[in-house]
Amino acid sequence: MVLSFTSSCTVEEVASGCNAVRFFQLYVYKKRDIAAVLVQRAERNGYKALVLTVDSPRLGRREADIKNKMVAPRLKNLEGLLSIEADSDNGSNLEAYANETMDASLCWKDIEWLKSITNLPILIKGVLTGEDAIKAAEVGVAGIMVSNHGARQLDYTDATINVLEEVVHAVRGRVPVFFDGGVRRGTDIFKALALGAQAVLIGRPVIFGLAAKGEYGVRQVIQMLKDELELTMALSGCPSVKDITRRHVRTERERLHAML
Repeated sequence: MVLSFTSSCTVEEVASGCNAVRFFQLYVYKKRDIAAVLVQRAERNGYKALVLTVDSPRLGRREADIKNKMVAPRLKNLEGLLSIEADSDNGSNLEAYANETMDASLCWKDIEWLKSITNLPILIKGVLTGEDAIKAAEVGVAGIMVSNHGARQLDYTDATINVLEEVVHAVRGRVPVFFDGGVRRGTDIFKALALGAQAVLIGRPVIFGLAAKGEYGVRQVIQMLKDELELTMALSGCPSVKDITRRHVRTERERLHAML
């Protein structure tokens, strides 16, 4: 199964051009009616779940973007709903846009608001601690995505692979846990599954494939990862995904302990 994510293309474009299981990635804006309109569009176009991004109520300090005076791509989803122009004379256009539009007051009670306007399952993306994972399960989310936003939001944040097991243990099976971040090879997928993830999301490699060869490039990236995962499973003695267990991976601390 391939899980498809979208936030930058229009809902309609992705709905008509993708036959995968589609999750709609949602950001909450200061004007809540904008989020409500996007949710309604996602429902009409067959999306199966909403993914609420919770780790960017404010944009992190992305110094490369500021230095290069980055101009963010136009977000077609927001045309007619929100001004997509922002003054960026002193730095990143993306930073200026985020400061003007994103709701920095985003908090746990907003999950209830979102549940009140949709029947779609709500997952949250951006959890890195067991405490937040427990709270997420308590407020009734349908799933948790362990993600550090590509390590672009906060300097020195943990790698997602380092905190995945903590989150899995914290929720104790009450909700599924998905893994996002740093996946470049099939072995990365294998490690995430061994540490308890129930699915793995692929970000930048897909973008690289798209930039290089369009849809064919994306398909090639996914096929490469699939082939590498199957090879890793075969060499690890796992005939199926369900056979991948915690005993197939070892943390650095465990490795050092075994050497003593």
